[in-house]
Amino acid sequence: MPARSNGRTTLIELEQPVERAFLVAVDTGTAPGWNAEDSLAELANLALTAGADVVGAEWQNRRHVDPHWYVGKGKAEELVAAKSETGFDLLVADDELSPTQQKMLEGLVKTKVIDRSRLILDIFAQHARTHEGRLQVELAQLEYQLPRLTRLWTHLSRTQGGIGSRGPGESQLETDRRVIRDRIKRMKERVDDVRRARETAARGRDRRLMPTVGIVGYTNSGKSTLLNALVGSEVARAEDKLFATLDPTSRQVRLGDGQTAILTDTVGFIHKLPHQLVDAFRATLEEVNRADVLVEVVDAADAHATEHRATVQAVLDELGAGDKPRLVTYNKADLLTPAAAGKGNGGGGEPTLIAPTVGGAVFVSALTGFGLDTLRVELSALLASLWEDVDVRLPYTEGELLARVRERGTIELDYRARDVRVRGRVAPALAGELRGRAVDGSAESRP
Repeated sequence: MPARSNGRTTLIELEQPVERAFLVAVDTGTAPGWNAEDSLAELANLALTAGADVVGAEWQNRRHVDPHWYVGKGKAEELVAAKSETGFDLLVADDELSPTQQKMLEGLVKTKVIDRSRLILDIFAQHARTHEGRLQVELAQLEYQLPRLTRLWTHLSRTQGGIGSRGPGESQLETDRRVIRDRIKRMKERVDDVRRARETAARGRDRRLMPTVGIVGYTNSGKSTLLNALVGSEVARAEDKLFATLDPTSRQVRLGDGQTAILTDTVGFIHKLPHQLVDAFRATLEEVNRADVLVEVVDAADAHATEHRATVQAVLDELGAGDKPRLVTYNKADLLTPAAAGKGNGGGGEPTLIAPTVGGAVFVSALTGFGLDTLRVELSALLASLWEDVDVRLPYTEGELLARVRERGTIELDYRARDVRVRGRVAPALAGELRGRAVDGSAESRP
């Protein structure tokens, strides 16, 4: 409420009351490894992250969701009694609701009803810190709202009246749909600008020929903490909350054998991730596609680690990065073994602990430093395995390229009368550049 003070208007910010949330789910048995109780536990964490107080939950086993009520009609009527008992003022469904389901439940329970997708969008809106993140969240919200306008408007009044304006006119609903479609179009154009800016930055990194690594994983698996530990300073926002990091953070990190790479932390994935978010954050998630390799961070102490990996794989497949080379990294090993809970890898003067690799995966603790040296060595080896053999001749005019080859490759140079013969192993991008600039008659052997 505005208040007057010395001729100026001062805005008084009122504290928002905490909403009392009640959760509801339907278990159709179609999600392997997930049951309604487990999914509701995750939904409760989402609600707490959004700032709600969870006061109760119910679920129902059905072959499929009810097209009108989401749960069965009888279970829906039980929610009215639950409201009287708990006093909830927010009903949260574990699946995305159709506009009809949302309207029917609101009419019956007489309170606000949202679904998992809307809840996640709200969390993203709270946590977006950069201009880019806010753009992408707003686009996702608009695309979510568009098909639900039928329930948002309680009137269909004409926008004009009187002489010269009689006739079909345009309803408020139609006007608002048009406004939102126009805004979605503008937002997509701005997100495309973000994508082009990222592509320009990526070309700059390619020019330096530094390998790139994308850090991916389920939300709250410790991706940001791992990046901070590898860099050696607090560069990425790391909190024990779902979706604490939305905006990508890239940093230069030293690996094994003196190799250096750019590591990028990306937004975490989650079960039933709204498709609007995948579409809107595609500009950010394309960092995953541009990466040479991926580090998939898994919470080793989570009972649903297998299901979380399946969710990550599904999103990567949707992005077209499902087959990209990756190093699986089981984080939070300090919760599994006393050795990992110590001051491993040089912390506090303690001896370095060598973490084993199991089935090609590395066990680490980003919190204590356990296994980080092993991770660096394994990541360096994975990047080196992608290098290609080259045997080409370059003219002396390519001095700048030759300098980068010496810096970034394992090569031998043979200086001859008219050209320089380059033999050895280099990164794929550099190999392509060498072949493109080689003089005619170059000998070349490829792997």
